[in-house]
Amino acid sequence: KPVELVIIDEAGGATKQVSEYRNLVERSEVDYVIGYISSGDCLAVAPAAEELKKFTVLFDCGTPRVFEEASYKYVFRTGAHGAMDNIGAALYINEKIPGIKSYAGINQNYAWGQDCWADWDASMKALNPNIQVTTSQMPKLGAGQYGAEISALLNSNSEVIHSSLWGGDLESFILQAGPRDLFKKSVAVFIAGEHVMNRMSAQMPDGAVIGARGTHGPFAPDTELNRWFKKIYSDKYLLQPIYAAYKMAQALLGVKSAYEKAQAANGGKEPNQDQLIAALENHSWEGPSGKVMMNLGKGHQATQGIAFGRVKKVNGKVTLVDIKNYPAEKVNPPEGVKSVDWIKSGFKAK
Repeated sequence: KPVELVIIDEAGGATKQVSEYRNLVERSEVDYVIGYISSGDCLAVAPAAEELKKFTVLFDCGTPRVFEEASYKYVFRTGAHGAMDNIGAALYINEKIPGIKSYAGINQNYAWGQDCWADWDASMKALNPNIQVTTSQMPKLGAGQYGAEISALLNSNSEVIHSSLWGGDLESFILQAGPRDLFKKSVAVFIAGEHVMNRMSAQMPDGAVIGARGTHGPFAPDTELNRWFKKIYSDKYLLQPIYAAYKMAQALLGVKSAYEKAQAANGGKEPNQDQLIAALENHSWEGPSGKVMMNLGKGHQATQGIAFGRVKKVNGKVTLVDIKNYPAEKVNPPEGVKSVDWIKSGFKAK
């Protein structure tokens, strides 16, 4: 049947988003809610969804805390959480820069940035117990100006700089750090850097390590589904889809797949909310980025593999080389184990 979209802007902070969510459920009377990029928003909206008993899918936010510190019936996340990004980045750096002795970080001072630094830091120490942390810079979300932080990073003389900055913050940091030759002194690791890679091709530093929060964008498999998705997206927007677009497509296709599964189990009749929830729990499906498995958080949290590559300029265009893929089980904790505990155990199976 036709689907009516009710779209709101995710801006204004967590308190505003909870208010907007309540309006969607109580005034607009939507059937499902799919959304949220900010980890802070996800942490705030998830309890509201549970209170209002509304089927809700978090499509992008990264903090592992959503399902590692709480349990939900009505809330799902169809993208892997951020521990995967940082574990994968640590594995990649230790493979590509053997004998690395030091690293620093610049991450936003809220749930996403804090969790990313904690998981990266723990992963690097688990892989290399003698490594040195030189400095951890934590500017506020949306700071925009990074002069003091860049000075601290320059003075640290770190071999590697880890960063989970994204959006305008990441663009501003690259624009300000490049002219000061920070990237000539240190290898930058932008775990979510794929979405600015092409639009900032002139400023992207050679040799920087780039992630896409999974096997999205340039890391996506060459499948019929991915080719279809890239075509319809580029035809409409005249751009190639970035990881956030892949993750929204993944969420929509996951709900569609679960709906069809529940409908089939219901004799072809429209499933109710409880039947849809049961169908999505522990479900798996194929997205443009490959297989998605809802196998953490009691079947409410997805896992996927991840890939990283390094920037190489070719005729003025950004390409990725030294691409390495890591399977889901290599970069995600077992069910029932917190990410940081799994990392500190040396990535041991449960």
